[in-house]
Amino acid sequence: MAKPLDRDLRRRIVAAIEAGASCRSAAARFDVSESAAIKLMRRYRATGSLAPGKIGGHRRPILDSERG
Repeated sequence: MAKPLDRDLRRRIVAAIEAGASCRSAAARFDVSESAAIKLMRRYRATGSLAPGKIGGHRRPILDSERG
């Protein structure tokens, strides 16, 4: 499983995008995937936080209610 981006790297990506760079150009500049930069900015704009989201955890089976 992949680990979250370093907090300093997250801060630099957000600063570059807020300074006028596109998400895609910032991703190329900092050598991360485009989707990582886009999702980071989506999360930052929604919450104002640079912290990564929860990784892993338990998920109940979809058909759990169908068991008798």
